[in-house]
Amino acid sequence: MGLKLRDRYRVDLPGLQATCEANYVRLMRLLPKMREAVVSRRVMLSQGERPLGVLALEVTEACPYTTVLRVRQELGLPWLPVPELEVRVYHDARMAEVVSAGASRHLLGRYPYPNQAMHQPDEKNQLNLFLGEWLSHCLACGHEAEPILQR
Repeated sequence: MGLKLRDRYRVDLPGLQATCEANYVRLMRLLPKMREAVVSRRVMLSQGERPLGVLALEVTEACPYTTVLRVRQELGLPWLPVPELEVRVYHDARMAEVVSAGASRHLLGRYPYPNQAMHQPDEKNQLNLFLGEWLSHCLACGHEAEPILQR
């Protein structure tokens, strides 16, 4: 009996679409006027009196049907890498997807494994799930760090 090769990762398209739809709803709750103006918002996360960090949302590109956001952590813990995501919001489809993370400028839907950059086969899906958890936590536990800025 030989070793069975691990099955190749297949994108769960309905699952990814559901995640992107839920992220759209979360982002619209955090930045409801993102389609009308270039806006930014900072949401403070804390534990009692101790600040844990700030979620910074910034519109970097606004078009009639899409908006591009930079989502990043500010004032994080010194030992923790600072997450920074670029998210494209599709208003006509009511979806938001992570299109880049940190140094990875363009994420593929599936990666062969192993690969030179050591991306996980389902890296894009994992980043979209992470964004959803991050936004949900901010909606549940965050408070306004400063007023919403419009340019």
